[in-house]
Amino acid sequence: MSFLEAVMLICFGAAWPFSIYRSVKSKSTNGKSLLFLLVLILGYIAGILNKIFYDYDIVLYLYVLNLLMVSTDALLWVRNRRREKLALRA
Repeated sequence: MSFLEAVMLICFGAAWPFSIYRSVKSKSTNGKSLLFLLVLILGYIAGILNKIFYDYDIVLYLYVLNLLMVSTDALLWVRNRRREKLALRA
């Protein structure tokens, strides 16, 4: 197992539940960038593919967990952006 890689993913992953909570509560895209979230998603997909094809170990599941959390935050960003645009029209 890649211990240091696991620590890195745990540290990165620790922030996402708070970010998701903030997106749900605020119903706003302020302070968030969809492009940034998409770059992170791409990075996690690359990490997952690397684990599958070259270095399969349990750390793969940390990549998947982080990918799910970032994807959730990205979907919330899209939902919140749609709400913001609807509110401007009203």
